[in-house]
Amino acid sequence: MATTTPTRGAHGSRPDRRAPKPMTARRQAWRSRLWRFDDKASPYAYIAPFFLVFGAFGLYPLVYTGWIALHRVEMTGLDQMEWVGWENFGNILQDSEFWTAVTNTFVIGVISTVPQLMIALGLAHLLNYKLRASTFWRTVILTPYATSVASAALVFALVFRADGGLLNWVLGFFGAGETNWANGHWSSNIAIAVIVIWRWTGYNTLIYLAAMQAVPSDLYEAASLDGASRWQQFRNVTIPSLRPTILFTIVISTIGSMQLFGEPLLLEGGQIGAQGGTEHQYETLSIYLYNYGWNLGHLGPAAAVAWAMLVLLLLIAGINWLIGRFVRKTAA
Repeated sequence: MATTTPTRGAHGSRPDRRAPKPMTARRQAWRSRLWRFDDKASPYAYIAPFFLVFGAFGLYPLVYTGWIALHRVEMTGLDQMEWVGWENFGNILQDSEFWTAVTNTFVIGVISTVPQLMIALGLAHLLNYKLRASTFWRTVILTPYATSVASAALVFALVFRADGGLLNWVLGFFGAGETNWANGHWSSNIAIAVIVIWRWTGYNTLIYLAAMQAVPSDLYEAASLDGASRWQQFRNVTIPSLRPTILFTIVISTIGSMQLFGEPLLLEGGQIGAQGGTEHQYETLSIYLYNYGWNLGHLGPAAAVAWAMLVLLLLIAGINWLIGRFVRKTAA
C-alpha cells in the first residue's frame, strides 16, 4: 500500500524563536525617553572634560587669586591671612611704579606688535607665490618661534651689550658711538621689542599664509581682468579678505605683550633684570608682579596686580571688538 509523506506545513508551521517579541507601549515610551536624553546629554558629556580641566586649572586659580587680593598675606605665612578689602588695589593704583610698568608694557606692545604684523603680512604675501623649496622657507621662518625665550633673550642680550656688543660694533663702522641699550628708556624698550619681533613674526606669517591660501582664486582672476596690478590686488583683495585674521593676530599679540616676562628679565639678568632696570626703565607688569610676589613676598598686592592685568586685557579686548564691529559694518 502506498503511503504519502506529509508535507512541511501539514501539521502547521513551527514558531520562529528568533523573531523579536512585540514591544509594549511602556517599553517603547521608556526607550524613546532614553533616546531623547542621550541626544541632548551626549554633547555636554563630550565637552565635559574640557570644562573640568578649565575649572581645576583656570577658573579656580583665578577666583582664588581674587580672594588673596582682598587679604594681607605673606610668602612666609601662607596660612595667616588678614582681610583688608580693596586696600591692595588702592595701594598699587597709588604707586607710581605701577603706572610706569603699565606705560612700558603699552609702549613695548605697540612698537613690537605693529612692525611684527606688517612684516608677517609681507612675508606671507611672498610665500603665497609658487616658490622653490617653499617648505624649507616656511620652516626657516618658523624656527625663531620654536626657540625658547631664554635662549633668544640671552643671545640678544649679547647683541645689545654696551661694551663689545655686536650691534655697537656694527654701528661703530658708521661713526656712531657706543649706546647703552639697557640703560635708556626708549633704547631698552626697542631692544625688548626686537626680541619679540624676532620670535613671533614667523608664527604670524604662517597664520596669514594659511588665511591667504583660503582666499578664492576667482577674486584675483577677476581683479586681474579688470587691470589691477599686484599691489592693487594685495590691497583690495587680500587685505579685506584677511580682516578677521588680522584682528585675531592683534588680539593674540596684545595678550602676549601683557605677559612679557622672560625678555625684560633676561635683558640684563640678575637683580637688575628682575627689577626692570636700575630705574625701572623697561619694567613690565609681569616684572612688577614678580617683584611683589617673589622678591618682596607680598602676595596680596601681587594678586591685585594680576587682577589689574586681567581688567586691562578685558578693556583692550572690548576695544578690539568695537573696532572689529565697526570694520565689519563699514565693509558691509
